[in-house]
Amino acid sequence: MNGGGASTLRFGTDGVRALAGTVLDEPSVRALGRAAAAHLGSRSVLIGRDTRESGPGLARALAEGLIDGGLESASLGVVPTPALAYICRIRRVAGAVVTASHNPWYDNGIKFFTAGGRKLDDVAQTAIELAWDARPRLDRPIAIPAWADPVDPVAACRDWVNGLVEAGVTDGGSSRPLEDLSLVVDCANGAMAPFAADVLRRLGAEVEAIHATPDGRNINDKCGSTFPDDLREAVLRAGADAGLAFDGDGDRVVAVGDDGALLDGDDLMAVCAVDLQSRGLLVGATAVVTVMSNLGLHRALTDHGIAVYETPVGDRHVLEALDMNGWVLGGEQSGHVVFRDFASTGDGLLTGIRTLLAAMRSGRTLGGRVAELVVRAPQVLQAVPVSSDGDVVVDQLTDEIAEASAQLGSAGRVLVRPSGTEPVVRVMVEAFDAAEAAAVADRLIEAVRQVDATMVS
Repeated sequence: MNGGGASTLRFGTDGVRALAGTVLDEPSVRALGRAAAAHLGSRSVLIGRDTRESGPGLARALAEGLIDGGLESASLGVVPTPALAYICRIRRVAGAVVTASHNPWYDNGIKFFTAGGRKLDDVAQTAIELAWDARPRLDRPIAIPAWADPVDPVAACRDWVNGLVEAGVTDGGSSRPLEDLSLVVDCANGAMAPFAADVLRRLGAEVEAIHATPDGRNINDKCGSTFPDDLREAVLRAGADAGLAFDGDGDRVVAVGDDGALLDGDDLMAVCAVDLQSRGLLVGATAVVTVMSNLGLHRALTDHGIAVYETPVGDRHVLEALDMNGWVLGGEQSGHVVFRDFASTGDGLLTGIRTLLAAMRSGRTLGGRVAELVVRAPQVLQAVPVSSDGDVVVDQLTDEIAEASAQLGSAGRVLVRPSGTEPVVRVMVEAFDAAEAAAVADRLIEAVRQVDATMVS
């Protein structure tokens, strides 16, 4: 879990993440860069960032630390995480993105990619943490030559943009495969703002973009994938066929159907997996999901002859399973979906394109196709704030979790886990009986609070 002083910062579910300027400040980020330099597998590191106010300073500090560690570094400016990962893959260089993903503007973080565009594994993360702990701060600024954002950040991502367009054309079988669609995109005032509408228009769609004017402090502010209300209203007002909402760094997406229904990563995975299976393209007839995926997704996939492989939370775990087995599709309920033939991380825009095309091949709207495939089990999901160590809190709840799981049996499931990015314990309960799910969740939430209070006192 991230938190505390610089010496206690840790990699969470997706990189390092903390309050910018205090917990995560320029001296600590300089030291992180120096600690990471030996573990990225490249002499050169590309650095991108999202649109947060703290981004430029932290990106430069990271570059200083990497250079102090013996590497070269260059800036890509504001760039979606999947774009940087794609560029790292095709150029065979390492990369880093200064971003706190879906968190508020006052947080920031770092996601690292090795040469080839893969996220760091647990071994590398632990080694970096040990080196960072030994020298957690580097207070002295370091002179770095020719450090500047590209004159045209969009041009710096041309390979990724052109790759997306080519993938859409190939998948759709025409030069303008989305020509019959009207779409709304919510860019979360983040890194997707310069890119999403343009790519979709190149594929033929009529596009309205909202929350596409970043000012450094409005990223994820009541918009984007974690706040899709504005997107729903815009879709209904415009009579659009669908809407897509990204998070601040663009690696996840959720959608809204033409009827205003919210469609999360599980829904989009179902549409894509069944489509690939019907065309003989789902290698191993298997989709990779995480422990957070809804029972309804499991049933939908099983009903179509698709096996389900489950991993811990985090798209890097999804990718590891895909790579290990040669499979092609996996993702998370949160909207991180990985298409291994194209991407080495979640790519919200690619996911949106491929899901829309899959729905069109079925002869349905996106919302209509989801309604055909997925009957969701009612789910209660709550992040319970804790003041003590989340791992220890969960360890103290073994009996309560076992009792809840036994009560639900095969008609439901329970997951209680510490967050990898925030000081909370996440309680998730699913059951096809909504009242039972709520009652079990309430009991577990209260148990978390009681254990935390006891530990603090």
